[in-house]
Amino acid sequence: MEISGIFVAIVVGIVIGVLGRLVVPGRQRIGVLWTIGVGIVAALVGTFVAAAFGVADTKGFDWIELIIQVGLAAVGVAALDRAKGRG
Repeated sequence: MEISGIFVAIVVGIVIGVLGRLVVPGRQRIGVLWTIGVGIVAALVGTFVAAAFGVADTKGFDWIELIIQVGLAAVGVAALDRAKGRG
């Protein structure tokens, strides 16, 4: 992976993480770095899930892939918030 690919993954992770955080109601007790990390993982996993269902490459913008990624980010943010709330 080139440096530009890493940079794009970080930027996409930030966007997906923030959107996932906005979907989860209430206040989350996780930091910005955790949000970015969850966003990066959700973006990568969401891309693989979308490819598995055959919706990763569509004409125009891939809305279904974005919805899958944001949904995974929301689940990740909620799970991490719940885990941090116990400790």
